[in-house]
Amino acid sequence: MIKRALISVSDKTGIKELGQALDHLGVELISTGGTARMMAENGIKVKEVSEITGFPECLDGRVKTLHPAIHGGLLARREIEEHMQTLEELDIQKIDLVIINLYPFRETMEKEGVSFQEVVEQIDIGGPAMLRSAAKNHQDVTVVVDPEDYETVLAEMKEFGNTKRTTRKRLAMKVFQLTSHYDTLIAEYLSKDEPVSFPKIKTMTFEKVQNLRYGENPHQQAAFYREIGSTSGTLPTARQIQGKELSFNNINDAAETLSLLQEFDEPTAVAVKHTNPCGVASAETIELAYQKAFQSDPLSIFGGIVAVNRPLNKETADQMIEIFLEVIIAPSFTPEALEVFASKPNIRLLEIPDIKVDTGTTFDMKKIAGGMLIQESDKALAETVEVQTEKKPTEKEEKDLHFAWKIVKHVKSNAIVIVKDQQTLAVGPGQTSRIWALQNALKNTSHQVKGAVMASDAFFPFPDCVEEADKHGITAIIQPGGSNRDQDSVEACDKAGISMVFTGMRHFKH
Repeated sequence: MIKRALISVSDKTGIKELGQALDHLGVELISTGGTARMMAENGIKVKEVSEITGFPECLDGRVKTLHPAIHGGLLARREIEEHMQTLEELDIQKIDLVIINLYPFRETMEKEGVSFQEVVEQIDIGGPAMLRSAAKNHQDVTVVVDPEDYETVLAEMKEFGNTKRTTRKRLAMKVFQLTSHYDTLIAEYLSKDEPVSFPKIKTMTFEKVQNLRYGENPHQQAAFYREIGSTSGTLPTARQIQGKELSFNNINDAAETLSLLQEFDEPTAVAVKHTNPCGVASAETIELAYQKAFQSDPLSIFGGIVAVNRPLNKETADQMIEIFLEVIIAPSFTPEALEVFASKPNIRLLEIPDIKVDTGTTFDMKKIAGGMLIQESDKALAETVEVQTEKKPTEKEEKDLHFAWKIVKHVKSNAIVIVKDQQTLAVGPGQTSRIWALQNALKNTSHQVKGAVMASDAFFPFPDCVEEADKHGITAIIQPGGSNRDQDSVEACDKAGISMVFTGMRHFKH
């Protein structure tokens, strides 16, 4: 039976009503600080923890519940006679119900201009200790960390005088999820200035944004989680203005679209299908950029994701609703554009005002069976290139080569991108042979690629790609270099009158 409860909360949501209900059920209430004052002010009978411990709070409240009179009452196993005798000898009373949430460490950590010491002071010590004690002894003690569970606990108490064992176990699980999450936040905060990116023990914590209807396929369950901390300019911060609920594939594709878009400062439109770019273009206006991105591959863009890095206006919206698009992302939408999109209410519109924010050093994680691969995200881009051929690229070719290089790093390997006038003409993703990637790109484009440039995410081990490019009139090539047979490709370029530059940096994407 629940006869005694300890309540100490920072988030006081629903706590007055809960305290009144417990008081009405005849449960003796123990509390601390502000929680005790709030309940007393509302006419709820409550004892201060210091009355139980016989010891005053000290060290600015750092020490108040760390006492055998508290933890003995939580940890004693009721079915062990020796434990019960010890409680009687030490005049310790059992505590049957614990309701605690922790100091607002995360909220403090995320404040602008907060000092290191202010954040450290929000590291809760007594709260996690009591929660862990109660959760360890959940066969006897009910422990609650989530206001959403108050109603369930009260309903079971009214019916049985106690909670069900299955309920206590579930609530204990939630305790350890919370404390591990809390400790991970603290560890991440304390390590943020450390030079070691990959410590011996790596813990991470995320919070659920939403359950998804299913994963990549209908037979797979899925959910969407958000990283804790600074996430400006990322998909979890997007505001959905209209449209159906985002699916697993929508979110995955949209994240890739956003990542590629953030490579560009000039007005740019990016279209992605199944995580590969299918149309990218830059222009003087966002309307023209979208026109060119659409014309890059009018077939593949159907059912794709489109993102732009300028406010989306009516003229661009008029073009977009002419085909089926799953998701459209922009820093903002004009009222006139929203009126246009209202005629297609299923189109998902996502607004990310800080769409160009540099998200800083982030990590790319690939879960494998039995483990995890973690690496820094591929944010680098070669600042300078080295011309390898007799012919140097023209100023226009240099501009297109740089444009193509930004895109090819976002295409699945082996990757080929063909560009002309700041517009993709052909993309060859994800082939097991580089020449196949090029041949597929050329085979599946409706564009004349004569005078275009080509980018490859990795070196050419053979001159076959250069020879194929020459057949179609490609005039300049950008690639990392680094093959033992680089000279074969350089000589093939010289023979064909093609300029080739090396970046010294590859961009595999698997």
